[in-house]
Amino acid sequence: MKLLTFWGCAFLAVFTAQAQQVEFTEFDLDNGLHVILHQDNTAPVVTTGVMYHVGAKDEAPGRTGFAHFFEHLLFEGTENIARGEWFNIVAANGGSNNANTTQDRTYYYETFPSNSLELGLWMESERMLHPVINEIGVETQNEVVKEEKRSRIDNAPYGKIIYATGINKYVFDKHPYANSVIGSMEDLDAAELQEFKDFFKKYYAPNNAVLVVAGDIDVAKTKAMVKNYFGAIPSGEEVARVDIKETPISETITATEYDDNIQIPAKLYVYRTPSMKERDAYILEMISSILTDGKSSRMYKKMVDQDKTALQVLAFTRPQEDYGTYIMGALPLGDTELSTLATAMDEEINKLKNELISEREYQKLQNKFENNFVSSNSSIQGVANSLARYYMLYEDINLINKEIEIYRSITREEIKEAANKYLNKNQRLELDYLPTPESK
Repeated sequence: MKLLTFWGCAFLAVFTAQAQQVEFTEFDLDNGLHVILHQDNTAPVVTTGVMYHVGAKDEAPGRTGFAHFFEHLLFEGTENIARGEWFNIVAANGGSNNANTTQDRTYYYETFPSNSLELGLWMESERMLHPVINEIGVETQNEVVKEEKRSRIDNAPYGKIIYATGINKYVFDKHPYANSVIGSMEDLDAAELQEFKDFFKKYYAPNNAVLVVAGDIDVAKTKAMVKNYFGAIPSGEEVARVDIKETPISETITATEYDDNIQIPAKLYVYRTPSMKERDAYILEMISSILTDGKSSRMYKKMVDQDKTALQVLAFTRPQEDYGTYIMGALPLGDTELSTLATAMDEEINKLKNELISEREYQKLQNKFENNFVSSNSSIQGVANSLARYYMLYEDINLINKEIEIYRSITREEIKEAANKYLNKNQRLELDYLPTPESK
């Protein structure tokens, strides 16, 4: 039986390695657009995605929210796509599409049956070449963004935690990560139409973007189509990247945030962490998993199952290009004081600082990250997103194949060292997240 288990595990490891190998071709157009092609003919679908190196951190003071606003605005229409017709065209051709914005980048994509590849390329070239940016589009999307803010943050339980509007302003002092991705509605209201046009001209140019085409394609034919649709688009000015260094946090930051939409408070610890490209960022992801990922995690077993002091526990990292954040916390059960939760969380942190995790826990951790890695690239949409992200934010496309090697190489000793390096009381925000007094 042991022999069979050994060979089964060995086969699975080899199969996983083979299944995860993502082949790709990359080249640059004369206008600076970087292009990545991935051929996978197992299903008749293709994803066309364009990632622009612009996010909330690139916005001018007093004009926050522009990058997220453009996530919406650039669906309004172009000189050749009538206003309001973008989604109708996609649906009529059996496709789907979406976009999303972070602090660091904005990503648009369409997934079509592979015989509509050319349509996807044309639509993205239209978005890049000559979108219509006018008063009616700005006013329409302004209302859309305001409603999104109301539904996801203002009127959503724990919205200021989920979207970091109640967190980042305390953790970042100099860096624009202090601002939220959705930005300020007052800033958007105050902006003139020309400011939106200038923002587009500065950031949505081919030399500030990467185009990914993944799926059921012929590489040579796709390359020719890409040159045809994108080659004549003029390049823009060179974008100066944000280069702001934060002073290390050396004293505990204490704060209180109120939420009209909750009855149960939360106790949070938030730590500023290094760039997503740093090895320590990967280690902190593992620490997060150890503490709260699943019912067998340390904080869940202690605080929810054993002591019955917490209704729920949480911990997650927000990896970003310049700095990240690591958030951990708990919701009290019954009349448990937030100070009791704080003590319990510190006890678990101290265990990580003073004791190596067990070999069994370490192996379980490795298995979990192996599964996550396989799942992240199990769809053509996932592969396209990963290729764009690794190129733009990590400057290493082949991480799509070798990132798991980083996790595999992380040792128990490194986990202990990272806990001692980053999870210290004088390096964190201690946040009491409370119901607004009137709502109790």
